[in-house]
Amino acid sequence: MKRKLTALRKQYLTALQKHLAQRTGAGLQMALALGQRASGLGLETLDVAKIHERALTALKSPARTSSVIKQAGLFFAETIAPIEETHRAAIQTKARLAQLNKALGRRTVDLAASNRSLKQGVARRKGVEEAVKKSEAHFEALLKESHRLQKHLQQLAHRILLAQEDKRKKISQDLQNEIAQTLLGINVRLLTLKNEAALDAKSLQKEFANTQRLVDKSVESIKRFARAFGRNHEG
Repeated sequence: MKRKLTALRKQYLTALQKHLAQRTGAGLQMALALGQRASGLGLETLDVAKIHERALTALKSPARTSSVIKQAGLFFAETIAPIEETHRAAIQTKARLAQLNKALGRRTVDLAASNRSLKQGVARRKGVEEAVKKSEAHFEALLKESHRLQKHLQQLAHRILLAQEDKRKKISQDLQNEIAQTLLGINVRLLTLKNEAALDAKSLQKEFANTQRLVDKSVESIKRFARAFGRNHEG
């Protein structure tokens, strides 16, 4: 490295002398080439300034006139141009990296928010699934109770329809109609429960309550018609 630096100093002095002697653009081209070599060696602007000052001191010019200093300044400016260009590129690269880091930071924040939202969605889904599983057991029990009640109602209706007395015909017909409507309502509710079992736990609970009320209504209907049937039978 020291040998290359020494060679660069000698080349700089020789090129500067030629530039000051010729005062043409060829000297500036040599300055640009020297600047590229200096940049390749990793020299900074201050390093080249020291080489320039050393070259000015070594010049065999009778006097440092303003014209000589101006021409030497042009040579120096051309020499450091590649180094300054490298600096500008580094600054631009640094700014670009800062922008990329900022964008990456925003992206990281967005991804973190998305992950939190996803976890919350998974937790809600698990909660709904657990509620549905609990409701399925209740649904099965209610379905079995409904089947038992339907069988009982069918047996009761069959016994009533077998009655031959004229006074019981109207009661039997009314009971048959109400039982049929009640059974139809229960079946519709059960079908609704089956379709909504995996969708909405709150709606499922509401439908359970409605179906339970229909079952209670059916029981009351049976008792009421049984009492009416008993009174007519006694008469």
